[in-house]
Amino acid sequence: MTDDHLIFDRSLLFRRRDRAAPHFQDHAFLLERAADDILERLGAVRRQFPVALNLGAYNGLLSRRLRGFPGIELVIDAEPSARLLDQCDRPKVRADEEALPFREGSLDLVVSALALHFVNDLPGTLVQIRRALKPDGLLLATLFGGGTLQELRTSLLAAEAEVEGGASPRVAPFADVRALGSLLQRAQFALPVVDSDTVTVTYPNPLQLMHELRAMGASNVLRARHRLPLRRRTLQRALEIYVDRFGLDGGRVPATFEFITLTGWAPHESQQKPLQPGSARTRLADALGTKELPAGESASAEKKLP
Repeated sequence: MTDDHLIFDRSLLFRRRDRAAPHFQDHAFLLERAADDILERLGAVRRQFPVALNLGAYNGLLSRRLRGFPGIELVIDAEPSARLLDQCDRPKVRADEEALPFREGSLDLVVSALALHFVNDLPGTLVQIRRALKPDGLLLATLFGGGTLQELRTSLLAAEAEVEGGASPRVAPFADVRALGSLLQRAQFALPVVDSDTVTVTYPNPLQLMHELRAMGASNVLRARHRLPLRRRTLQRALEIYVDRFGLDGGRVPATFEFITLTGWAPHESQQKPLQPGSARTRLADALGTKELPAGESASAEKKLP
């Protein structure tokens, strides 16, 4: 992928995660929520996953919960931020989510919590994950979706357009459910499932939300971002718009986070496969106990009055 097609400044992202590392755990409530959801889903899968990878591990929060999980013998942390990786337990490896250092067919399970939405080449990363999984291995990943921070995005764009006569991107463009489902299929995952859940967090004011994002290491890393800080007047107007349009009773403001979960399996001959068109042995009409009508005829025409 050429630089012209890169969305995120990955080196800046790693530096900001390094900066956030000392106090990251104090602001990891969204990561904890994602980890809980992944563990709940994994608990419903009656399978053994001896070798697991936590991709984009942050401080190893999810991995510590996975260790000792029934059927999991080894959990490897992979994280590009050196300072966050220092907080992970062994075994661990400093690795970029865009360049996996694992051989083909070496992993039984790959989990990822709130890391893959900052990947420039998500299709390529998904292909690498699928190749690193053993046949019938599982990918279970949660990432932010398109509804995330919609209030902040709207307020910043409106304020810049009003005060400065134009706007630059301030909040990342996250993918939606349909697009992510297509990416799983393109990466040749079997039995792909994508679902979405929305979490709303409230803050005393929008500025507190911005401070929280900075403390998470999740502030603006778009390559197309404006390189100068937001002007004081523009920031003040953005805060006013946020409160006016989205403020709640009691003075607090909401922040939306859309969690999208990807589930996919590395192909294996034992997996269920859809039937080929025309291969059914039982007519739907027979199963429903009704009469099959030629296309274009109304079913009501077959009804008989008593």
